[in-house]
Amino acid sequence: MDSIRFWSYLLLLIPSIICSVFVLYNLLFIRTLRLALNNHIFIVLLFIGLLLEVTIYPWMLFYYHFNGIWQRSVIFCQIWGFLDWGVFVLYIILLAWATIERHILIFHDRWVSTKTKRMFLHYLPIVFLILYGLIFYIIIYFFSPCETVIFESSMICFFPCLLSANFIIIWDGIIHQIVTVLIIIIFSIALLVRVVWQKYRIHRAVDWRKHRKMTIQLLSTSILFLICYLPFTTVYIVNLCGISRSNIRVLLNYSIFLTYLTVLLFPFVCALSLSELRTKLIKIFKLHRQTNGVGRAPPVMRFTTKNRVGVQ
Repeated sequence: MDSIRFWSYLLLLIPSIICSVFVLYNLLFIRTLRLALNNHIFIVLLFIGLLLEVTIYPWMLFYYHFNGIWQRSVIFCQIWGFLDWGVFVLYIILLAWATIERHILIFHDRWVSTKTKRMFLHYLPIVFLILYGLIFYIIIYFFSPCETVIFESSMICFFPCLLSANFIIIWDGIIHQIVTVLIIIIFSIALLVRVVWQKYRIHRAVDWRKHRKMTIQLLSTSILFLICYLPFTTVYIVNLCGISRSNIRVLLNYSIFLTYLTVLLFPFVCALSLSELRTKLIKIFKLHRQTNGVGRAPPVMRFTTKNRVGVQ
């Protein structure tokens, strides 16, 4: 299993980082994309994902490459645990808010029609959720009142004792995991139903064309998230119901493997869900294929190669 994880993460990591930088560059420096309210939460998610990609994923590869033989300091283990769990849960919470906010942007756009309304209904919720998530998990991981224990043989070598407290288990497990997943499922399905209803029942074709990009952008991200994260949530609920981890260890291992794919695949989904970026990517790949095709083809075959590329 470790070798599968190593090669899966390794093959995806570098392309994912490149794609993250590409998408962020376009979202930040193309004015229309930067000013679009629906892109703001995705910019935040991409920054968080990029932070994880240049920290915990290389650390994981190092850990798997050396079969877990790695002596780490306490502070390093705390930072790793904070990034691996705390920042990732913040990622999930922000995505849950994105599914709620998308209803506002599509069906109640007057709620964000002025600067004041945008401040209270668009910017402040994002800032509040980021501060809440960071403060909550900084306290959990760096200010635990109990004795620190390091697990040298485990990849995540630090487990804060506060996460074992009953109240924290309920809050972190129920609110941060189960409730956020339910929000993503319910509001994503509701968005699809409302959009289809407007298009075919109320005949608001103009609105459909206007908001189709926002709908596709969110639903594609939600589908990726549910494929990669829903199995882990399901295993977690089964464990809460009293079934011990030893009985579901195989399912738990595979579900954890899938959760790490969420961050790696998100930049590709984000790029393909935006028509402007999708068009750019297609042009880049076409140019790359034409350049390589002409450069490698012998003189007699160059005309044929160009024709073949042109037909495609």
